[in-house]
Amino acid sequence: MTALVKEISKAGLAGRILAERQLAELVGGSAARRYGLVNRAIKDGALLRIKRGTYVLAAHYRAEPVHPFAVAQSLLPGSYISFETALSYHGWIPESVFTTASVSPGRKTLEYTTEAFGSFVFHPLAIHQYRLLTSVDRVVLGKQTALVAQPLRALLDLMALRKQPWQGLDWLTSGMRIDEAQLFALKRTDFAALKPVYKHKAVNAFLNQLEDALLSGKATGRRSSRND
Repeated sequence: MTALVKEISKAGLAGRILAERQLAELVGGSAARRYGLVNRAIKDGALLRIKRGTYVLAAHYRAEPVHPFAVAQSLLPGSYISFETALSYHGWIPESVFTTASVSPGRKTLEYTTEAFGSFVFHPLAIHQYRLLTSVDRVVLGKQTALVAQPLRALLDLMALRKQPWQGLDWLTSGMRIDEAQLFALKRTDFAALKPVYKHKAVNAFLNQLEDALLSGKATGRRSSRND
């Protein structure tokens, strides 16, 4: 066990994703000394580099696995998990998702591939100012946390990314294989929260038509009323 691993473990940070600043506080000394300790630990396989300046201990030094959602947050702070990744997490779609997809606060799509934690993609969307984290929750994942879109927010983010027009409930339940019961569990407050979020008219139209189909009695042959 290297000196750096000992310091990280002693501080109770063995399961955490660590930034350069945290390592500097742990080991002290000069930047050259810290650089040497980090590189030695990486060479020995005790420390994994997620990206430049962001690290985590190798699996056999951790008490619990590092969740990919937490890795995504470390790759691009200010982002949140969404799209198919969040829909799968919430059980809205049956498919497994192999790339962790997030909404980015920036202007460019970014992609990262890590040997230990898989692939990550970050997409920007046209969202009104101060609305980036509307209907986004802080989720506890063991000793880690991540920002994860609520199901309806994740669905609307996906429609915004794809520029997908409304095609009816059958497209959602058959094409995307979203469980109908999940859709009918939505409340008016879920829709109201998202109406100020998106800049694109097409996304807002999709939101309004979905609300109308589910909550206003226009879903032919389906249960269309529920208590808010």
